[in-house]
Amino acid sequence: MTAPVSPAETLRAALAGLLDGLPPKVAAQAVDRLIANYRGTTPTDAPILRDRADVAAYAAYRMPATFEAVRAALDAFADVVPEWTPGSHVDVGGGTGAATWAVNATWPGERPVTVLDWAEPALVLGRELAAASPQLRSAEWRRSRIGAELALPDADLVTVSYVLGELTEAGRDAVVDAAVAAAAAVVVIEPGTPDGYARVIAARDRLIDAGFSVAAPCPHSAACPIVPGEDWCHFSARVSRSSLHRQVKGGSLAYEDEKFSYVAATRFRVTPVAARVVRRPQIRKGQVLLDLCEVGGELVRSTVTKRQGPRYKEARDATWGDGWPPR
Repeated sequence: MTAPVSPAETLRAALAGLLDGLPPKVAAQAVDRLIANYRGTTPTDAPILRDRADVAAYAAYRMPATFEAVRAALDAFADVVPEWTPGSHVDVGGGTGAATWAVNATWPGERPVTVLDWAEPALVLGRELAAASPQLRSAEWRRSRIGAELALPDADLVTVSYVLGELTEAGRDAVVDAAVAAAAAVVVIEPGTPDGYARVIAARDRLIDAGFSVAAPCPHSAACPIVPGEDWCHFSARVSRSSLHRQVKGGSLAYEDEKFSYVAATRFRVTPVAARVVRRPQIRKGQVLLDLCEVGGELVRSTVTKRQGPRYKEARDATWGDGWPPR
């Protein structure tokens, strides 16, 4: 029997021929411009993705990384709500739809999906890519201005990934408020930079003020214990590098690590993990050092030694972003 093809494999196959016919120099120039825009600090009032070349370059270059980051965030969320599956999904600022693929990788099955974005070329290409997935063929791709006065259809799950950085502060607040009004669960993902983390924390505060409970990554809904300006909470997802990645960035590694910050919050009661591993574990002779954010809202370092038997093995297997101890 042939093993089922995963959403990640289907997406890679759909992206494989995306740049056919687009000169490599044009693709590389588009990527360079997009990187400059996304790393900038000035919000835009117009879509960053302007035409087919921009969208193709964005999808081939950024979609795998966005997919892996969103999937990692959703996996952590799903671990906290094992009995829950979203019956519907709205993706705000979804572009070419990476988050919709990540949702289906986390919770397989067909469901009503609506992708909203203000860049028509992104929606067109996203619809083309979705045709490769039986679970996404019926998705609705709708042009919408993302920001003030945004209204969303009701949904079990609303994702807002890699979009808040394109908005003004008022626009960011409006998007979070719209998600609160529409959803049972909201997941916000941003780049794992100090600025991206700050946007996630602002969204987290707004979600909590609206009555939502934090499900992940934090094991609590109290104030973040990280001192602003001294550090920031972020995680890492491994991404296979495409030929376009290697062309633009150089280097010989077959992968890169996508850093991201996120928050998942719900209207319904959840039981978060007891603690979250917030740094890469340090494995030393006979011991493992774990930096943890605990349910009481404190950052602690825990030392797990070989004398602790099975718990030591679990600590050696623990990765950055895991819940601790394992359920």
